[in-house]
Amino acid sequence: MGGSPSLPAGHWVTTWTAMPQLTEPGNMPPPPYAKEGLVLADTTLRQTVRVSAGGRWVRLRLSNAFGGAPLPITRVAVALPEGGAAGVSAIRPGSSRPVTFSGRTSFVVPMGAHAVSDPLELDLTPGSVLTVTVRLDRGQPSSELTSHPGSRTTSYLATGDHVDASDLPDATAVDHWYLLSGVEVRAGRDTGTLVLLGDSLTDGRGSTTNGNDRWPDRLFDRLPGGVAVANQGAGGNRVLDDGLGPSALARLDRDVLAQPAARWLLVFEGVNDLGTAEPTRDAQERTAADLIAAYEQIIVRAQARDLLVYGATLTPFGGHDPYDDPHGFRESARQAVNAWIRTAGRYDAVIDFDRAVRDPAAPGRLSAAYDGGDHLHLSPAGYHALATAVPATLFT
Repeated sequence: MGGSPSLPAGHWVTTWTAMPQLTEPGNMPPPPYAKEGLVLADTTLRQTVRVSAGGRWVRLRLSNAFGGAPLPITRVAVALPEGGAAGVSAIRPGSSRPVTFSGRTSFVVPMGAHAVSDPLELDLTPGSVLTVTVRLDRGQPSSELTSHPGSRTTSYLATGDHVDASDLPDATAVDHWYLLSGVEVRAGRDTGTLVLLGDSLTDGRGSTTNGNDRWPDRLFDRLPGGVAVANQGAGGNRVLDDGLGPSALARLDRDVLAQPAARWLLVFEGVNDLGTAEPTRDAQERTAADLIAAYEQIIVRAQARDLLVYGATLTPFGGHDPYDDPHGFRESARQAVNAWIRTAGRYDAVIDFDRAVRDPAAPGRLSAAYDGGDHLHLSPAGYHALATAVPATLFT
């Protein structure tokens, strides 16, 4: 179904995202799906994603932001997964639909660009799981590939063309997303998107693979209707400097301001800036000041686009190796940043994640009930606590 069908009144809303990143060597597809100078040749890639807001019309966004060559896509299909489950390779019989881009089943995504599909009629209920199957005949002639490594969701790679297959029993399972960066639905004008700008804590490290129990998922489950959630968190991400993916300042336009129907922004990022800066008093004081200036920039740029901007305090990392330095300089910097977030009055609202998950008897450490084990990342119970700490009234 290509072209421009007659669409219901309303607008397009971002209902799912994965921040595009350059794939590190350890996260590349395994052989035979990647070799020097060529990836995903003669490959079928099947992935599942959990949307937030629902709708009867859907479109996809495929990204070649970091590919080292144009990305030739042979064909794409969407379907509903068997049993409605995340991370399964089987699809519900009769649910598969072909996807077109500018009326074409085959298309090429230029280097650095992304492609948005034609609208497709497929009734997606809120919080449901969507299966996306991509076929690449020739593959991408590069060793640089766009992905989102921290999917916490199982995807499947198979040799040959299996786009229409009801299941992929012999496929290779990988816990990464490749090429897919967004899903949009057609919704009423009263529906908007909350975009989350974050690092591995928002990406869900420590959550359950295929369980969709990251704090953004748990937050969506308790929000009123009319709010979609776009998780733009990524492991290792920083506010000030590039690391695993572009910095928050560098990706703000692409990952936040360009999202259809973005209405709110929640900023929960900065721990990796403190943790990778030198553990000296001067370095940490300078990083804290730079973080505060960066938050100001994010607020100014987002409010200029009429977004409401909410700030979340940074959670503890006492006991984490290597972030917890013996002299406590990083903890002092965290406290200084959090004091600014709480009291400066620059954010439209403040969410106190620090208070929600810290140990009351040792405020520089996570509560044992919420610690994922490394004293930095949270357990599923900890992510539930973060979601609960966000007032639903901020979105009414």
